[in-house]
Amino acid sequence: MSGWDNNPTAAQEAPVTDTPALTLEQAVDHITSTDPRFAVTEADIRGQRYPVFANTPAHLREVLQSVEAIYGDRDVLVYRDERWDYPRLVDEANRLARALSELGVQPGDRVALAMRNYPEFPLLLLAATAIGAVVVPMNAWWSGEELAFALEDCGARVVFADNDRYRRIEPFAQRLGLVLFAVRDVEGEHNYSDLLARVPEASWPTVPVDADDDFAVLYSSGSTGRPKGVVLTHRGLVSAVYSLIMLRLLPALMDPEQPAPTRPPCSLVVTPLFHVTALNSNLIQGLAAGATLNLMYKWDPEEAIRIINAEQVTRFVGVPTQSAELMEVARGLDQPLPSLEFIGGGGAKRPAAQVGRLANAFPAASIASGWGMTETNALGIIISGDPYVENPEAAGRLTPPLQEMRIVDEQDRPLPPGEVGELLVRSAANMRCYLNQPEATAAAMRDGWLYTGDMARANEDGLVYIVDRKKDIIIRGGENIACLEVEDALYQHPEVAEACVFSVPDERLGEIVGAIVVLKQGMVLKQEGAVGEAELKACVAEHLAHFKVPERFWWQSGPLARGATDKIDRRAIRAACLSMPDTDNNAAGAAAQGN
Repeated sequence: MSGWDNNPTAAQEAPVTDTPALTLEQAVDHITSTDPRFAVTEADIRGQRYPVFANTPAHLREVLQSVEAIYGDRDVLVYRDERWDYPRLVDEANRLARALSELGVQPGDRVALAMRNYPEFPLLLLAATAIGAVVVPMNAWWSGEELAFALEDCGARVVFADNDRYRRIEPFAQRLGLVLFAVRDVEGEHNYSDLLARVPEASWPTVPVDADDDFAVLYSSGSTGRPKGVVLTHRGLVSAVYSLIMLRLLPALMDPEQPAPTRPPCSLVVTPLFHVTALNSNLIQGLAAGATLNLMYKWDPEEAIRIINAEQVTRFVGVPTQSAELMEVARGLDQPLPSLEFIGGGGAKRPAAQVGRLANAFPAASIASGWGMTETNALGIIISGDPYVENPEAAGRLTPPLQEMRIVDEQDRPLPPGEVGELLVRSAANMRCYLNQPEATAAAMRDGWLYTGDMARANEDGLVYIVDRKKDIIIRGGENIACLEVEDALYQHPEVAEACVFSVPDERLGEIVGAIVVLKQGMVLKQEGAVGEAELKACVAEHLAHFKVPERFWWQSGPLARGATDKIDRRAIRAACLSMPDTDNNAAGAAAQGN
């Protein structure tokens, strides 16, 4: 066990202090110097020295062991009408751990999870990692071919799958030598329920697990080919999770008059657990902070509202589309959702126009957004509350206390404030490697720095703005144009539901700006009263320079295509649009359609 002392209020309340309002830097120094839970030391990790927490749990099993007192008699996990308090959760996780060991799963073996947000997912996660195995969440939207690639790439031999995934994996399971377990809504030769019943009781596993052992392999969307397996360690996970927990303590020190939370922490998990935002920032951070975790099988704003009210949910983290839909449906149903204290966004940048609207709709909640990657265990940059409302275009500030940041030019020279360059981050939270891709690892990880591929700038106060992906810059006649900047301008129009901006080849200028737009309520260009090109051009021109105004438009009635991490798939959409005849811009084609 670690030296972590997790008393019932440790993860939610700041230490009692009589000091006046502190700056961010002063608040961080105060916590790290006076609260042993967040004391910082250094460690050698794969030949590099990094700041690390001195007293946090070393691995996920210790995280679970540390929160017994903080939960008391509250529930840990809720799914529809099923509930797990701490004793039940630990009992089932330990029994599954013993069953996996008896099945022959060894430390370092990879166990694949291919399912939607069922409670079996976190139970198997806790069980497998408790015996030193490595979990590999599979993207539940993948086709059979994509699942086969990832399963062969990661070398998993044991797979747990719900009905849809089971049917896709079953045809090639024998060829890959997989032991395929059926979960919940499907039965097979091997069943999850039988595995659990095989062990009537079990104590905590005693298998040694090192902080730098692998914890998970998460597949990130591949913009140029197959998805890459991102190998994450227990230390990386713990560094990210406890940095985020420490972040919760800062507001009370920076604004002593801020009211303390009055409700027990309770989170709603609405994004897929095979994404790092849901897995680390929501599920595991929630577990470490003593939050009740409510799982949603599939996003439905009306069902989300019901759960928020019934369970008194305090934290909601989803992609920007989900928070926007929650706001609209809650307004329509006259549901103010007063229990919400925090509405976070991840996976994609929230349109700037949405920030103030959310703050007005949910005045008791702190509206937040952040930048992070699968490669950083979701740790990175965050902004919330009034600073976010005042700077809705910003990504935020670097999350303390373990990270370093640089913005560099093409020759790796650090750039001064205001200059745009590639964002680099360095911390113990960063990935170990890309699975089976040493060249890609060497390109991304250099001297301990992760080259993110994101273009950014920072002001004198350390506020960071993500300008775009490095490869998503449009160069029009020598002028650089950020796709996200133009998209944000399009979102200023009240009838725009989704937008994707990309480069269009042009003989004279090299590239011009193109955009595909989805209007609200399924409106399309030819419908009476629908928004047209001239209106959207005028909207963009109100906010941006003339050369940034889209010159070509495509229109679509359904959701835009997204990649494995739920980000809009700019490459696929661009290819589909450019392959269409010039006379037919009223639909983007199958490749641009979302599922």
